[in-house]
Amino acid sequence: MTEPKATDIAAVKARLLEMKAELERLAHEHEHDSDIVELDQTTQGRLSRMDALQGQAMAQEVARRREVEIRRIEAALERIEDDEYGYCVTCGEEIARKRLELDPATPNCIDCARGEET
Repeated sequence: MTEPKATDIAAVKARLLEMKAELERLAHEHEHDSDIVELDQTTQGRLSRMDALQGQAMAQEVARRREVEIRRIEAALERIEDDEYGYCVTCGEEIARKRLELDPATPNCIDCARGEET
């Protein structure tokens, strides 16, 4: 497989930046979803409080996953700047183009992602 062309890298970088911007927009839009749940028994019933706590926990997990994805994208952007994009961070082998098309932030080749030795 050949090294990605400069135009391919520019397109990948643009896609990664777009993905990051969308995740940051969503984070800002939902920043209050995981706020502390008020446990005032005079204003809401037990089931409503439980529902609110469950919603809070789900919002916290979504925010955590969103932050992990932002860090993966930032790492991919760093690899682009360091001319290391498209190569597995574990074994150094080239990552399949189709794999990068599906997930441009992926840091590993398929073998390393599966935990296999190459």
